Amino acid sequence: MDNESQLITTVTRREKIIELVCDNGSVSVNKLSQLFSVSTVTIRNDLSHLENKGCVFRYYGGAVLNKQFAFDKSLQFKSGINSSNKNIIAQCAAELVQDGDRIILDSGSTTALMVPYLKNKRDLIVMTNALNIAYDLATNTDIDVLIAGGNVRKNTYSITGPTTEQLLSMYHFNKLFLGIDGIDLDAGITTANFSEATVNKAMCHASQQIIAITDSTKFGRKSFCLIESIENIDSLITDSHIPDNYLSALQEKNITIILADKTDHGGRFNRKNTRCN
Repeated sequence: MDNESQLITTVTRREKIIELVCDNGSVSVNKLSQLFSVSTVTIRNDLSHLENKGCVFRYYGGAVLNKQFAFDKSLQFKSGINSSNKNIIAQCAAELVQDGDRIILDSGSTTALMVPYLKNKRDLIVMTNALNIAYDLATNTDIDVLIAGGNVRKNTYSITGPTTEQLLSMYHFNKLFLGIDGIDLDAGITTANFSEATVNKAMCHASQQIIAITDSTKFGRKSFCLIESIENIDSLITDSHIPDNYLSALQEKNITIILADKTDHGGRFNRKNTRCN
């Protein structure tokens, strides 16, 4: 086993297994054991862990893809999915931003759509870990833009790593607008990439309010890495197709639910557990 293989951590190996099962639809224990130069017992433990997370279904000698699981995808791919709903959700989210706010915009396709709706805001400070969002915000002279330094994930234009987390710990913000890959009543708020999850955790710790934004396709989906338990978010903005059981369960947890009805494009948004209109 070469030095590079020895340095692969359990988390990294499992992320690579997920990539392989996404590409091929299935994986075998023996082939993974050879690829990563680890025992078949280690691979079986990896697959058991991924099955418990909802990533795969195991069978004798291997595992197959769970197509309902929320996997890591490129920003370009995400931007093309449910774009109409995401745009209304982004407009709704921007209505929660007040002049003088200090906010964080997480990387993601929906948070990126918030930028045009912030153009009339005044005296804003916005931190982001997304290169595309920072670039678009920089054209607005009334917004001070802070960008978190670190390692660039090329398929998402996001910045992650210990440097990013350390920088976030030095600030305190009013609001975090958090994009998510999956939301499940038991598994919580999740995303597909470990480094993204740790940065998202740091964002949550640095923010007075956590506002999750997602279209309704993410409900009931689980991804690989936990960001926060549902109880720790303050508000959730989604579209009107949220499943009824999620709507009632989240309201019971005293989370403010804002429904962005895609048929309503004008006026101010109602923020008290009803649709935006």
